[in-house]
Amino acid sequence: MVDRIYIARHGYRLNWDTTSWKSVTGLPRDPPLAAFGVTQAEELAVYFTSLPEDERPTAIFSSPYYRCLQTSTPVSKALGIPIYVEHGLSEWYSPVAPGSGLHPRPGSATHLQTFFPHIDPTWQSIYYPSRKGEDVDAVHDRVGQCVKALVEDLQTREPEKPHRVLLVSHAATIIALVRELVGDRELKLRPGCCSLSKLERKKDAGGVLGGYEAKLLADGSHMEGGSTRDWGFEDIVIADGKVVNDQGQPGSEGEVDDPVGLQVREHDVSSRM
Repeated sequence: MVDRIYIARHGYRLNWDTTSWKSVTGLPRDPPLAAFGVTQAEELAVYFTSLPEDERPTAIFSSPYYRCLQTSTPVSKALGIPIYVEHGLSEWYSPVAPGSGLHPRPGSATHLQTFFPHIDPTWQSIYYPSRKGEDVDAVHDRVGQCVKALVEDLQTREPEKPHRVLLVSHAATIIALVRELVGDRELKLRPGCCSLSKLERKKDAGGVLGGYEAKLLADGSHMEGGSTRDWGFEDIVIADGKVVNDQGQPGSEGEVDDPVGLQVREHDVSSRM
């Protein structure tokens, strides 16, 4: 049973301090953490080690972006638990402008393990967002399908084992995650860097979506500097009632947008590790 879900945003990004940064993985739009962000990630790990053992995460599911895997690593080391790469937790990009190509996509778990040895590559991503981008409703749909399948997967394989998972992701994705899990797409939330939300399963929950209640929302009290650089959907730029288009990655115009969407059939969630 997945009775508790922790959700953390990545730490403070290097590209917020300087334009002179290099992608470690070679992927465009994939900045590492700044030194301050690394400290935030370490503070997150200290917080989790301060909890009783039966309250600590038992596994980490992370977005494949470098900054999220960097944030996950101190927790993985401190608790001795694996990092599973889940593309369904990826960054949110608004729809690409026509003719501008596709958004970048990080590599596989096996590829990323060369940078982060604590990754367990046996997990197969449940969901892949379209490289064509998403509108606001679509990112909620994506996240809802992903987390529902992920929780059902864990509960199907090990129904008697208590699972407490940590999801490490990005601001927009986190807001959508919390909203889907508590069943309220209008919930106001502004997660800051390395802020933490804690959700617990309702005793009378009939399903995953709407089956959790928030015990902690975008909290930064575990960090000396508190929560920083918060973001919410109210910050997006709207034109004609829709989020404005983004530019695709130059040179990607001929690439194929595949795989896309849910990678498991409904109720077919066995043996993905």
